Amino acid sequence: MPPRLTHRRPPARPLPPPRLPAEPPPEIAARILLRTETVLVLDKPAGLAVHAGPRGGPSLEDWLPQLAFGKKRVPQPAHRLDTDTAGCLVLGRTKPALAELGALFAEGRAEKTYWAVLSGPGPAANQGRIDLPLRKVSSAARGWRIEAHADGQPATTLWRVLGRGGGLCWLELRPRTGRTHQLRVHCAALGWPILGDPFYGKPAPGGLHLLARAIRLPLEPPLAAEAPVPAAMRAAFAGCGFAGA
Repeated sequence: MPPRLTHRRPPARPLPPPRLPAEPPPEIAARILLRTETVLVLDKPAGLAVHAGPRGGPSLEDWLPQLAFGKKRVPQPAHRLDTDTAGCLVLGRTKPALAELGALFAEGRAEKTYWAVLSGPGPAANQGRIDLPLRKVSSAARGWRIEAHADGQPATTLWRVLGRGGGLCWLELRPRTGRTHQLRVHCAALGWPILGDPFYGKPAPGGLHLLARAIRLPLEPPLAAEAPVPAAMRAAFAGCGFAGA
């Protein structure tokens, strides 16, 4: 008998990658503080996680394809920012830029400035330095949290008072290390919890009053961006003497 002929289907062609939008929607575009060919600085809202967690839910990762501005590669965060913290978040738009930015943050060469409103009158002095090592602990009852402990990783924060009023204190914080929850734990450990901190203080209207106010990047040329005070925090900052945006 003659051999049976079989017909093979030609291999399927791979689908082309999805076309990314040339411009983000207005509600996202309004949060772009700085944009170059290689770097984006975004005003991240409080309550939005940078990365999707195991339980799912909204995160900045949902926005990334809309921030590509037509590039094949979507931008990626170059550092961490707590879910509850608002303000400046740096993203790399290319692989080399992301590597360079990551090195800046890892080496402590990116200059980060935070603003916080403290629950209470704050420190007696007007400026100072906090050196408290931090470590992560967890329990079935309370979950994970960060605590000051001699066996922890070194952590340093510079601070100065910018204003006081209404039983509150407005503080500028400049971390010299990048530990998880560093500013929140440092303030609380010295008796000045940040207003609205549910982990290390007490919840309050407006949520956690911690803002990643400004970022300076020693690139060529240098880049800098500043985030506005969110509407939910303005009353507390204004009560301490803040009158800007």
